[in-house]
Amino acid sequence: MKFKLTFILLILIPFVGIRSQQPIIVSEDSLKIGKSLLPGLSVTIPEANYDKALKAWTKDLQAGTKSDVITENEEMTIFGAKLKGISPNPLNVYSRIVKLDSMLKLYVALEIKKDEYIEKASRNSEYIKVEDYIREFSKNQYLDVAKDQMDQEGDKLRDLQKELSSLENDKSKMLKSIQSDEGTILNEKDNITIQNNELSSVDATLREQKSLLAGMEEGPAQKEKSEQVKDLEKRKKKALNSVESSENKINKLNNAIDKTNSQIPQNEAMQEKVREQIIVQEGIYQKYADKLKRIKNY
Repeated sequence: MKFKLTFILLILIPFVGIRSQQPIIVSEDSLKIGKSLLPGLSVTIPEANYDKALKAWTKDLQAGTKSDVITENEEMTIFGAKLKGISPNPLNVYSRIVKLDSMLKLYVALEIKKDEYIEKASRNSEYIKVEDYIREFSKNQYLDVAKDQMDQEGDKLRDLQKELSSLENDKSKMLKSIQSDEGTILNEKDNITIQNNELSSVDATLREQKSLLAGMEEGPAQKEKSEQVKDLEKRKKKALNSVESSENKINKLNNAIDKTNSQIPQNEAMQEKVREQIIVQEGIYQKYADKLKRIKNY
């Protein structure tokens, strides 16, 4: 029961910091430019970065015209803006972007003629177009935010998946290493058996040849027998060295196997931990993916 509760908390705790999508609110409003209070609209831009939104808004206003946005005391003005979605005629656009706690707020006033502005009461159809225009702008900024959030969580998920894959590969290599070492140990044991048989045969022959040599008189036959004894002693030494080498190799391989076997439980524990993190991260990623879908449907 304690394990289940811990696992549930592990899943839920990371979601506490996830911001759900916020509404985009377009309102009739006013904008203070200098000492004048101009009639217009405002729109909230949830979670957006001020500099990015400012750059995007400036780009939108300057699109299709040679006029530049003039900024003074964070008040933006552009004369002769061509906003085809709102009016076929050039417009003077006054605007300001303000930072709030968890969002930005864009204030806009559009001047059709000298001191004549698009207002809800007087020009209803154009007012609706302005509403749609700034709502779409806000939505695009919010989509960028949500996509960045989703991409960041996707990167974290992929990193965890890569980490798990790396751990799985490490375990596979360790198991293959153990299997290879065990195969080598069998080969070395076979070699020891062969060399011990060789030693038994050489020892018996060596005793016999030494006995014959001891009873021979000095001469060519004795010299030849002496060479045979020396060859047998070399074969014996070679067999002994081979046995010693195999035994040393077996000891080293057994130590390597013990060390690798001791590392496998740690690897498996790390795999389990990363799998749990992946489950959590998949949930976080899905939350942001769902958030992006909901914003697209605004």
